[in-house]
Amino acid sequence: MPRARTIQLIRWFTSPFSGSEQRSWWPVLVCLFAASTIWVLNALNKTYTTRISYPLTWEYDTTRYLPLQPLPPAVTVNVTGRGWKLLRKNLMVDVRPAEVRLGRLPDTRYVLGQALRPSLQSAMEGLQFNYVVTDTLWVQFDRLASRKLNLTLSRATDGSALPYAAEFEPKSIVFRGPATMVNFLADPYPVHLPQAPAGSTSGSMRVPIGGPDLVQTNVQEVRVRLRPRPVVTVPVWVTPELRDFPEGRQFRLQPATVEVQLQSFPEDTARLDLSRLHVLLYFGQLVGPDSTLQPMLSETPGLARGARVVTSKVKVSLVR
Repeated sequence: MPRARTIQLIRWFTSPFSGSEQRSWWPVLVCLFAASTIWVLNALNKTYTTRISYPLTWEYDTTRYLPLQPLPPAVTVNVTGRGWKLLRKNLMVDVRPAEVRLGRLPDTRYVLGQALRPSLQSAMEGLQFNYVVTDTLWVQFDRLASRKLNLTLSRATDGSALPYAAEFEPKSIVFRGPATMVNFLADPYPVHLPQAPAGSTSGSMRVPIGGPDLVQTNVQEVRVRLRPRPVVTVPVWVTPELRDFPEGRQFRLQPATVEVQLQSFPEDTARLDLSRLHVLLYFGQLVGPDSTLQPMLSETPGLARGARVVTSKVKVSLVR
């Protein structure tokens, strides 16, 4: 029976929307809307105590300091007020943010919630401020610094210099941001090419500057003109290594060392790993008890742009 009674009530309520009485739905909707409006108006005229998120505005010397992380945009507070006022505050309609003044920067690391009480009471209109729910607001500031740095091409991914010299326009860039970041930027500042240029390097390209977060530059990109770079020649004397020679026998080499000329860029010269340079003499090329062999390069340093064995022949003699 209860189920049948429920079905009967549903049919009675929906009957104006079906059958021959479809035109009677409009009065029903008007009644529902009027009842809902009266209920909402009545609820908004009541007084409530609740928590809301109240907006903040931060006041500090922007010419000398800047935040290292976003400042808290709001604080949670407990307030009492009519529903109309609470609704406006939640919708951020005609809300005056509470001002938070910061001093003793950049040493200030936090702001206690209770320290915001005077600002919140002054900013709130039509609401009774009770207390601050948020215990602590964390902030982090640094001094604002500027540096003018010259530009240079960054090295390749393996640490070696690129085979191009670069002309930059402009030749220097002004970096502005937190002192702890700006003061540690490399001088000259390395500019990364988007990709290795192919073909002629007589043209120019535009390259973005990049840089760490929070650091701004007076230009966003620079024009780079590339041209081939000269290399320097470094003479090195190396003792040849014997390969496939009979064990238990001694051989005399004349000369005992051979000259190898390595080519590299000037800034890579001091970083050449000469332990990676190997010159070999193969026994299979030896003819007769006294003969000459041609030294052959086996391995060269990674930063070398070229290598050539100057000593063309080595006389090998069997020590009897």
